[in-house]
Amino acid sequence: MGQVIDIPGVANGKVRFCCVHTQLFCVHASAIVQTRGMRMPAGRTRSHKHFRLDAVKIRRAQKVLQAATETETIERALDLAISEHERNRLAEKANERFVRSGITIRDVYGTLEP
Repeated sequence: MGQVIDIPGVANGKVRFCCVHTQLFCVHASAIVQTRGMRMPAGRTRSHKHFRLDAVKIRRAQKVLQAATETETIERALDLAISEHERNRLAEKANERFVRSGITIRDVYGTLEP
């Protein structure tokens, strides 16, 4: 049937997955471990803000990010937005270097417009 995986603190430490979901679980588990290793900033760097946010979106994000609290959900979502911006910035920079390199791009399939 399914594979049994020991996970401390979850359902007596045993969870059953079918083989397809085992791989998916492992991918998500590594992402969760990495985010749980990060600590929230100390009290001095945090500010107290009040926002009107969609409660359904927060709950959905909380499930996806597997965050314990709404604050942790917002923190993780902000971290994801910042890291995505950094990846996009680096990709754009690499693309600019590629274009400036002077390489000639040929249309070997003849599908691009002249």
